[in-house]
Amino acid sequence: MRGSVQLGLLKGIPFMQVDAVDRDDRNTAHAELRFRLMEQTPRIPSSQMFSINSVTGEVSLTEEGASTLDPEMCGRYKLSVMVNDMAGKSNAFFSSGIVTVEVTGNTWASPDPVRLQENLPGPYPIPISQVKWSGSQAEYSLEGEFPEMLFTISREGVIYLNAPLDRETQDQFQISIVVERPDGREIAKPVELRVMVGDANDNRPTFPQAQYHTVVKELASRGTEILTVQAADNDDPKTDNVRIFYRLVGQIPESPRALFRVDRDSGVISVQADSMEGTASQYTLTITAEDAKGLNSSCTVVVTVQDENNNPPVFSQHEYGPFHIPEDASVGTTVTAVLAGDADVRGGDSWKVDYRLESGNEEEVFTLVTDKQTNEVSLVLSKVLDFERESEYILVISAQNPVALVRGRYGPASTATVSIYVDDVNEGPILSQSHYEVTVREGEEPGRVIATIRGYDPDSHPIRYSLQGDTKKYFSIGKYSGELKTVQALDREENSTYTMEVIAVDGRNSSLSASTLVTVQILDVNDNSPVLVGDYSWKYLCTPRWEDQALVLASRDSDGPQHGGRLNFSLRSDATVRRNWKLTPINDTHTNLSLNIPYLAPEVYTVPFTISDSSSPPRSTFINLPVTVCPCNIRGNCKMAAKQLEGMPTIQSAVGILLGTFTVIGTILIVVFVRISYQNPKQPSKTHQERVPLKISV
Repeated sequence: MRGSVQLGLLKGIPFMQVDAVDRDDRNTAHAELRFRLMEQTPRIPSSQMFSINSVTGEVSLTEEGASTLDPEMCGRYKLSVMVNDMAGKSNAFFSSGIVTVEVTGNTWASPDPVRLQENLPGPYPIPISQVKWSGSQAEYSLEGEFPEMLFTISREGVIYLNAPLDRETQDQFQISIVVERPDGREIAKPVELRVMVGDANDNRPTFPQAQYHTVVKELASRGTEILTVQAADNDDPKTDNVRIFYRLVGQIPESPRALFRVDRDSGVISVQADSMEGTASQYTLTITAEDAKGLNSSCTVVVTVQDENNNPPVFSQHEYGPFHIPEDASVGTTVTAVLAGDADVRGGDSWKVDYRLESGNEEEVFTLVTDKQTNEVSLVLSKVLDFERESEYILVISAQNPVALVRGRYGPASTATVSIYVDDVNEGPILSQSHYEVTVREGEEPGRVIATIRGYDPDSHPIRYSLQGDTKKYFSIGKYSGELKTVQALDREENSTYTMEVIAVDGRNSSLSASTLVTVQILDVNDNSPVLVGDYSWKYLCTPRWEDQALVLASRDSDGPQHGGRLNFSLRSDATVRRNWKLTPINDTHTNLSLNIPYLAPEVYTVPFTISDSSSPPRSTFINLPVTVCPCNIRGNCKMAAKQLEGMPTIQSAVGILLGTFTVIGTILIVVFVRISYQNPKQPSKTHQERVPLKISV
């Protein structure tokens, strides 16, 4: 038997079939044949170049055979094949034969790359290449990244282009050509076809943006570059199709002409005029970009002419005034307004004006307020005027721009003189202080001068002083001297602070006045002794002594903290008193009185002690305090009345004394009322009219 195998065939793809015949019944196992490859000659480059299907007898290449098959190394192989019936069992009959295999070359190879021009006119489809499998029957298909049906292949292996190509969308294609058997099994490895797309000048140059904005200075010289525009062409950059030429085709406003130019090759826009001074504030240019074929597009360039500070501000006149202003004019009054004009573009920094008072305002009586919308400056009063001190002001005002001058300089026209006369007005008195604080020791002798209110009149008129708010008439003030005195001795415990108002009136015009507050602080003097506060007659102490039981004694001192801050309790220097009783301070004003011994006989005791203040020397009060001592039950209540204190009245005697006292007082009141009701008033005589107070009609 003879067969041939093509170079490039994949492993496992049968290239021939060995056939054998068995005369036994085909429907029985007697005719069930099995094939086996016994030997390969020669055994180069491998002893296992081929394999055979044991059931079908199909011969194919092994993996080694597919990868190493080479007709130049070995162009013919002889294969010894054995066939057995009975499915190859041990009792089967067998037969053998020789298969001669010729190794042949193949036309299955990658075709040459194809270069196609984009936008081919057709007609379509257009054949562009062809492949051929030279062995058994085969079918072809194409794979790759391209639109469906853009490329197709016929049964004969002819590859077609079915639609125009666009290089700007995809400039090349890598197409894989697959060869398969009719049953869909791949015969050989795919081959590649590279399709390159040639450029045609089919794209117009375009600008990345439709409008550009740029600025050129007013004093820019000829040749100053202001902007570069660049258009892009999607054609092949390796061809002349992307060469772009630029032109300036429009200018708005059109006059004056030839202000700008654009470089034909680079797209650089520059100033062509000698100067931009005096031109419009803005220009709109139209620039076109065109390729060699004439395809073009355009953009607009908005050029803003930036004003430069080449004009100093100038006053319309050198002197202003004189202006008159009364000396009582209120702060914030506008004296006048002036303007320094600037020829630069209105609203810009070069047009704005900063004004400054160069001289005549050393005391900062005036200030300048500029209207940023008009550049007009107002001269405003910032301090109170005084005709007697200064009656005339000569102010020098300068005007400059906030940005530096690029041409020219500030001269005399950028300064002006303003003359102001202050008119005299009768002014009210002025007090040296808005508030006086005075201290006086309580109890001081009346009539002492405690303060002198000082004032002056700018017009040298006399000043009269008076008091307001001193309702109790504790103070007086000298009508012309302003001396404040006490009329009576003052008591700090009655009132520690007095506040009143001193009125100073112009002696020639009572409508003009000034006022000041006077606060008089009364200084404390230790003139009050401390006193015991509270009723202790109903309180008691238990005997025998109870732990922690005590009478809480309270005291008070009407003086201030300096003298009556801490009050001290002390027992009389008597051995018995100090043995029986104990004083324990609680705070500055309270102390505990308790038994100092475990037991004291029940009765009412007099406990002598002294309360002293903290002044130096201290003021003291001696106290004899009756204290009840009694036996107590478990709840701490007295079980029996204590013995009456010697010399103390009984309850019965106290009630009798009170009743007798009330009887005497009642009798006296009855007699007085009866006498008044029956007494006729006498008419005053002419000789004693001075004794009767005057009747005042209101």
